[in-house]
Amino acid sequence: MQIEWSKRNQITITVTSSLDSFKLQRLIDYVKYLEATTKSKAKQQDVDKLADEVNADWWAKNRKRLIK
Repeated sequence: MQIEWSKRNQITITVTSSLDSFKLQRLIDYVKYLEATTKSKAKQQDVDKLADEVNADWWAKNRKRLIK
């Protein structure tokens, strides 16, 4: 693995092609999450509450379709 830091506030990471693509995609998704939330002022408690509400709403809409 090679990591290069540029003067334009960018990082280039080079990895071998033998790396598992699923795991690499999970890493990329996590880095995107870090970028998206870096300036967030949300508290973890608020995020957890919102996630619970979304999950409950999804389950209410899809329960009949999944349980027969």
